[in-house]
Amino acid sequence: MTSLLKKLLFCTVTAIGAAGISTASYAETLRWGGARDIFSLDPYSYGSTSNLAFLNHIYEGLVRYTPEFVVEPALATSWELIDNKVWRFKLREGVKFQDGSDFTSADVVASMKRVSHPSSPLRGNIPLFVGATAVDDYTVDIEVSSPSPLFLNDMTNIFMFDADWLVKNNSEMPTDVGGQVEGYTTFHTNGTGPFKLESRVPDSKTILVKHDGWWDDAKHNLDRIEFTPIASPATRVAALLSGEIDLVDGVPLQDVKRLESTPNIRVEQRPDLRTINLVFNRKEKLNDGRDNFFNDIRVRQAIDHAIDRDLLAKRVMRGMTHTAGTVVAPEIPGYTKELDIPTKYDPELSKKLLEEAGAVGTEFTYLCMNDESVNEEDVCSVIVTMLSRVGLKPKLDIAPRAVQAPKRSSGKSDMFMIGWANEPTLDAYSILVQVLSTRKGAAGVANYGGWSYPELDALTEKAALEMDRDKRLALESEALGIVKSEVIMVPLHQQPMAWAMTGKVEDVTIRADNKPRHWLTRITK
Repeated sequence: MTSLLKKLLFCTVTAIGAAGISTASYAETLRWGGARDIFSLDPYSYGSTSNLAFLNHIYEGLVRYTPEFVVEPALATSWELIDNKVWRFKLREGVKFQDGSDFTSADVVASMKRVSHPSSPLRGNIPLFVGATAVDDYTVDIEVSSPSPLFLNDMTNIFMFDADWLVKNNSEMPTDVGGQVEGYTTFHTNGTGPFKLESRVPDSKTILVKHDGWWDDAKHNLDRIEFTPIASPATRVAALLSGEIDLVDGVPLQDVKRLESTPNIRVEQRPDLRTINLVFNRKEKLNDGRDNFFNDIRVRQAIDHAIDRDLLAKRVMRGMTHTAGTVVAPEIPGYTKELDIPTKYDPELSKKLLEEAGAVGTEFTYLCMNDESVNEEDVCSVIVTMLSRVGLKPKLDIAPRAVQAPKRSSGKSDMFMIGWANEPTLDAYSILVQVLSTRKGAAGVANYGGWSYPELDALTEKAALEMDRDKRLALESEALGIVKSEVIMVPLHQQPMAWAMTGKVEDVTIRADNKPRHWLTRITK
């Protein structure tokens, strides 16, 4: 059966199921309008913060973050580091998967094996992982390559599967959104979390219902979550104002003030942790076979100086963003103020550098997405204009993430955008090991450009082994200095985030990680 036919059959079945229950009355229904749909129901399929945030309502990890970003128990009740290379977790007894199966150490072992498989897109989230062993039904040992305390942070995004369910459904291997590898877990779920899947029609609606057997004390009062992706910002806002939707994410910046002044509408706005960067193909050849002119640092410097960040901040981002001089946000450990000095806008210097590099008039493809970062389509259009003015010939390739993500991750682009929030680690080590390191094993899984800097790799590896926090952060800052001096990436800004909701939503917990936690959400009845 083809992948397309599977999707059509799945969508038909779930649509019929949804239609069959549409007449039921749910007083405690949260109608959530999202700026984009989720990629997959498999949390290991793609390292997307928004995808994982949604699936965290269905699946859970051994540990989790509090809203204040403190690691706390979840499916594990306690843990300790033994022999400096093994974390021993005591599991919570009595936990049930949503199909009624017991949660045990066998499930942890199977989940860790699956997420760390060489074909797993999420393996980079646990770069220190070596192996997992069941001690007894409710004790599991997880071996690591170094005793870094950041391992617990990493584990907040590693969700647990039912081992028998994986075997039963031929799903021991991870799926891969970027590689277009699908499977049973792409369309079906079985977690331990506060909500379970009722139906899903991709790009239309995903419905979750309360999991009555959840082990934790529910702070929410929701029976049902109806998630509807609405790509058009204007349509999303209109749905909120008309009362069709209770809560929307990705509020357009131009609508924030209007919504703030609208009766019965509340806006939650704060800085995001995500830094938006321009990134280059750094392989020997461009995708069309030409010699890669981005490997000349003068070209990268020219592009860096060609960007008028003040114009982007004021006109495109409505003055609601922080202009970046480094690739991590000020809130992320490893950040240093000394590096956070934006490159000076100097188009004349850009022209001179391009002339020296013999790159004037060079054509290349600039890959962007219209549904990933805030105002990305406008940002990309303005950048195309800026680069054209200094003598380059960028060709804008813009489409939704579903189309562009596979091209970006497979290296089929010349210049592209990456937004990185350093989650779940909440430390600069995240971008250093996953994006900036040479691709090897669990390192460099999001190194889509193919760059390699041995000195940066060495500093990152030392940081992973350093237990002294101050020394570790100093190593990370030094590595970030290489990123800046070599113009591996061109930082633009930390994007703003805004959610809006009707008066029906009494309490919603959203922090700088831009993740909803609807197991804490309450609505009026």
